[in-house]
Amino acid sequence: MITIRHETPFDAAQRDALLDAAFGNFRFTKTAERLREDRRPAEGLSFVACTDDRLIGTVRLWNIAAGRGRPALLLGPLAVASDFRQRGIGGDLMRHALAQAQQDGHRAVLLVGDAPYYGRFGFAADKTGALSLPGPYARDRLLACELVPDALEGARGLVRATGRIRTKAAAGERIAARSGRNTTLAPRAA
Repeated sequence: MITIRHETPFDAAQRDALLDAAFGNFRFTKTAERLREDRRPAEGLSFVACTDDRLIGTVRLWNIAAGRGRPALLLGPLAVASDFRQRGIGGDLMRHALAQAQQDGHRAVLLVGDAPYYGRFGFAADKTGALSLPGPYARDRLLACELVPDALEGARGLVRATGRIRTKAAAGERIAARSGRNTTLAPRAA
C-alpha cells in the first residue's frame, strides 16, 4: 500500500537519496535551486509517498515572490523512485500538494518543467511571460498554475525566494551534498 503524508525530519536521508538517484548532483546547478537554496520549504507543504518500509516519492513547495508584491509558491523537485514510476505516484503527489496549497490559501504555484507533463495539473506558460528567474532557464519551461483565478494577472519582474532561512548547520549539509562528499548527518527539520 502506498500512502502520501507530510514529510518529517526523519525522512531527510531517504528523500535526499531519492533525489540523488533521480537527478544526481546536477540538481544543485539548476536555476530553480537558487530559489530553494538555504531556505526551508513552505510550512506544511512537503510531502512524501511511502510504502510500508520505503520512501518512494517526494514533492515540496517553497515560498517565493512572483514579481513585486505577489506571493506564490515554487514546486519542486518532484521525484519518484525509478522502480515505482508509471504508476501515477507523481500525479498523486502533485494533486495532493496543489490541493493542500489551495486549502492553505495560497494563490499561485510556479515551477520549471515540461509543459506536456505539468499541463494536466493546470500549469502553463501563459502567465509567466513577464517573469524571469535568477539564472539561465528555458522560458517555455517556466510554468504557473493559478489556484485562484487571475492570481498572476499582470505579474512581472524577477521571481525571488522568500520564506524562512535554514539554519547554518542545514546550509552546511547542502554544501557537503553539492561537493559529493559522503557524510552521515542528523535528520534536519523539513
